Amino acid sequence: MAMMEPIARPSPNPNPSILFLRASSSVRRISSVAASRFPFDRWRSRPRFRAAPPRSADASLPKSEHDVVVVGAGIIGLTIARQILVASDLSVAVVDAAVPCSGATGAGQGYIWMANKTLGSETWELAARSKQLWEKLSESIRDQGKDPAQVLGWKKTGSLLVGRTQEEMHMLKKRVKQLNESGLRAEYLSTSSLQLKEPALKIGKEGGAAFVPDDCQLDASQTVAFIEEGNKQFLSHGRYAEFYNDPALSLVSSASAQIVGIQTSKRNLYAKRAVVIAAGTWSGTLMQNLLVQPNILPNIPVMPRKGYLIVLENFNKLHLNHGVMEVGYMNHHRSTSGAVENYQSLPSISMTATLDVKGNLLLGSSRQFVGFNRELDESIVQQILDRAGQFFPALNALSLDIKIGKRIRIGHRPYMPDGKPVIGPVPGFPNLFLAAGHEGSGLSLALGTAEMVTNMITGDSRTIDHKPYSVEGRFC
Repeated sequence: MAMMEPIARPSPNPNPSILFLRASSSVRRISSVAASRFPFDRWRSRPRFRAAPPRSADASLPKSEHDVVVVGAGIIGLTIARQILVASDLSVAVVDAAVPCSGATGAGQGYIWMANKTLGSETWELAARSKQLWEKLSESIRDQGKDPAQVLGWKKTGSLLVGRTQEEMHMLKKRVKQLNESGLRAEYLSTSSLQLKEPALKIGKEGGAAFVPDDCQLDASQTVAFIEEGNKQFLSHGRYAEFYNDPALSLVSSASAQIVGIQTSKRNLYAKRAVVIAAGTWSGTLMQNLLVQPNILPNIPVMPRKGYLIVLENFNKLHLNHGVMEVGYMNHHRSTSGAVENYQSLPSISMTATLDVKGNLLLGSSRQFVGFNRELDESIVQQILDRAGQFFPALNALSLDIKIGKRIRIGHRPYMPDGKPVIGPVPGFPNLFLAAGHEGSGLSLALGTAEMVTNMITGDSRTIDHKPYSVEGRFC
């Protein structure tokens, strides 16, 4: 799953989508949710949202003017703000209902991987470009005499995508060949070779792994703190502002019905060039609530996909040299039919494991459609532990240590039924942009997304083809 540590800061209005609990917390089992099917085609055919037209600003509220207003202070929103600031002379304001790193960003495992990406898929180019930009950022930090591990929680651990059956071995060998053909370093490891690299991992005689040595990981809370601190360097130049615990209430329109800003609970923020909605799981709902032009609003089917991450703090009973993921994670991650075939409460469980720079063992993962429910279900935690124990048998003898040292993090991934984020302008509103629906890959795809959105706003040449991610042709 894509889950990470939050920034340590007070939050008077914490985001309800992410839950941090210790093992001793009092919890209740979540109530069952009736299974139902929710085909993607139904989103296409739904009537357009009808409401009153965009409103004028509330003159009683204080106002400020910026070139770009970004709604959402997760990794996508903050990196968009960063890219605009460093690549242009435009000013940016970021607004959020809570604080940075309090949504899905604050609940991620931190993989910056290519091992689990598919060559030739529509997200491949964006993933490759984003990884390249993360590596450049890491190098620039090192060139400044700083340690990327201390700044970003950056680790070039390499990745192991593991399987235990003949069918999975065939797929992994094919994937290694494709990765090599794309120019990436990749190697297929048999069980015996794998044991040398990861002694604690047990996958049976028929097992093996795709090893990608240049895959990396980072820590979300450290990375967000670094990006936010960088953005604040532009405060003194009058080019940056941030407004937290201040939810967006409506879009503000001009006399010609074009979007000219955002009205929040406390102020009016005018945008001369663009408004960017980058609010993760809430982006679709926000569009319905903010953009109230009758018969024009596209239905953006961003759905909350609940997931758990187990954090074993300072866990020295099991050592990992690399990030590890079972092949089944990829099948659970993507939707292959253009529909949410199992829109139901039953979770899908697959093993992911990594050791962060703080010495915490992170174990995942689960995927579950239960709306915005955030209650803890201990049975899912146990399923994750049981699954991890099948790959790391040593964990099975450490139940007491795990019980004492574990923390559970719950977040909602912004899931898109066709498996791609939505990035680009909203048809009919050329200065209103969307950047959402990255599911469990928000951190991995953030810098490429930020570059793409910035290039669209500034009119610069585009590094990545934006058409696969556009609103037009998919939702309207």
